[in-house]
Order: sequence, then structure tokens, then C-alpha cells
Amino acid sequence: MTAPHHGQLPWPRPVRAIVFLIASFPIRLGQFVAVVVLTLVGIATTVVWIGVPILMVITALVRYLGDRERQWIRTMLGAPLPPAVRSPESGGHVRRWRVRLTDPSTWRDLGYLLLAFPLGVLGLVVGLVGIVLVPVGIWVAPGLAWLHGRMAMGLLGPDESRRLAAQAERLQASRARGVDAAENERRRIERDLHDGAQQRLVSLAMNLGMARSKMTSDPAAAGELVADAHADAKTAVTELRDLARGIYPAVLADRGLDAAVSSLAASCPAPVDVDVEPEVVTPRPPSAVETCAYFLVGEALTNVAKHAAATRARVHARREGDTVIVEVTDDGVGGARLRGGSGLSGLADRAAAIEGTVTVHSPSGGPTVIRAVLPCVW
Repeated sequence: MTAPHHGQLPWPRPVRAIVFLIASFPIRLGQFVAVVVLTLVGIATTVVWIGVPILMVITALVRYLGDRERQWIRTMLGAPLPPAVRSPESGGHVRRWRVRLTDPSTWRDLGYLLLAFPLGVLGLVVGLVGIVLVPVGIWVAPGLAWLHGRMAMGLLGPDESRRLAAQAERLQASRARGVDAAENERRRIERDLHDGAQQRLVSLAMNLGMARSKMTSDPAAAGELVADAHADAKTAVTELRDLARGIYPAVLADRGLDAAVSSLAASCPAPVDVDVEPEVVTPRPPSAVETCAYFLVGEALTNVAKHAAATRARVHARREGDTVIVEVTDDGVGGARLRGGSGLSGLADRAAAIEGTVTVHSPSGGPTVIRAVLPCVW
């Protein structure tokens, strides 16, 4: 199932809605009893200080149950519920508890847990009746499940101002890393030009100058110098071509992502299956998206060749709504990480600059899955 866009909730199918309503009731009952009973006990015993640790536990429990509810609603109803944006915590237990108490997300979680129980009672009745009465199962149960999902999105979803603030903070951090990466790339290009093509061209000019001076006095030596100059010229052209390919590959500009990824796969020592779905290349996404996807595949396949000890890899690019999703999978030894300063970390920064994300799942022993979600508008 394609993930819905932010703010959209798909209409549940009848069977899934009935299963959700019935299966949710014992969860709602247990959560409601635990939260209410522990809260009342904690408040009643605060005069003898026993209630303070109880209230600290219930605060942590509310946040934990809220996170589990987000996962449950995402799984059963397909609701676009991202992880909660929490206030940063530091210091001792009391200070962290104070932060949690003043965090709006804690109270939104609590409000949801309290409201979900009466709605869960109604949902249980409707779900059981829907098994027997077809009209209730087809129309009423999905509607009630959808209403529950909307309530979850309203209370468990991110506060819009905090979400935008967190997004701005991430963009600012990624922009700073992008500036550093661009400066490092500029220095690399300058170094490659100085140590590579520039030295070749200097050597070429010197050889041609000496060949010119020996043209009449020593034609054989002049011929050798011209041959050396010719070799330096070819080497300089090759180095300049490689340098340009590292900046923006010609095959990507000329033939698109499918051909560019296929050329990367052909140079990988391990067999690579390439599956670029037609919707990704026709029409073509913006160049920034294509470039990010290309270098992600290139870095991932480089890791396959150098570190993974893989026998096979797969590249899959597809379109989901207004996003391009690129996944590179290999059956190697695993252990890949988004470490600071690594090639994958740099690609994550490149993706963040266009509000994309890069994730790496690579347990010890494999397999490794590197996934990029790149938003774009065709």
C-alpha cells in the first residue's frame, strides 16, 4: 500500500476496520485502567513522597503508550503518523520529569489515551455487530475506524508549529553541512586539477618546448619528446573526463537515470540487478533528484565492491506519489553505518538539502538496504 501524503487518511477496508475495532478494545481497556489508577494513586500518595516516583513512572508510561499507539494506528489504518517530536531532555530524573511534564506532546498523548477508551467501547460493539450485520460491517465500521484514525492524527500527530520548527532546524543543519561539503568538494577539485591535469599540461608544454628547440639539431630526440607530450595530453584528457564525471556524469545528463545506474552496475564486480520503473524516468525528475539518486547508487555499489563481500546486489528505483524512492540491497556481511564524514553521510546531507532522507539498515551478517526518499515535483 502506498503511504498517504501528510494529512491524508485512507478509508479503511471493512475487514481491516472490524479487526482494528475489536482488537483495539483490550488495548484501550488496559491502557485506560493503568493510566487512571496509577495517576490517582500517585496523586493520593504525594503527601508521603511515594507518589512522586509513581507520577514519574506514569509520565514515562503515557509517552511510551503514545508511541505504541502511533505504530498501531500506522499499521492498521495507514495513518501518516510520524514519530513524536519531543523536547530534549538532560540532567537528573527530576529535571527530565519536569521537561516531560511541560512537553505538549505528553499531554496530547494523555488526552488520546483517555478519549480512546470510550471510543474503543463503541468500536467493540460496532465491530461485533458488523460481523453479523453486513451493512454495519461495510459502512459503519470503516467510518468509525476512520474517525478513530482522524482523532489519532489530531492528538498524536505532530504539533504543526513544532514540526515546522524541527524541519527548519534540520534544514539549517543540513545546509551548514552542505556548505562544508561544497567547500571540501571545491578543495578536492582544486587538488585534483593541481596534482593531475595541471601537472600533465605543464609537462606537455615543457616537452613541446624542448622538442621545438631540438627539431633541427636532434630530430630523434624531438620525436621522443613529442611522443611524451602526446601521452601527457591523452592522460590529461582522461583525468579531466574523470573529474567532470565526478561532478556531473555525462551519461546522466544525456540518457537519464536508468542508463546512468546501469553503467554503474556494469562496473561493479558483483552482479547487480537494476530495476528502474518507467514512472521514474518518464517524465524525468528534476536534475537535483537524479543526481542525488545517481551518487547514492554509486556510493552504495562502491561499498558493495570494497567492503560488503556480497555475491549479488539489486538497485530498485520507483515513484510513489511525488517522491522517488531508491533502494540498493546487497547480500553482504552488513555493518554499514551513516557515520559522520563517510560517503553515505555526505549523501544524506545532499538528500536533506532537497528535503529527502537516506536510511541504512545493515545488521551484522547482512543484508544491507540503503534507501533514499527524494521528494520532487514533475
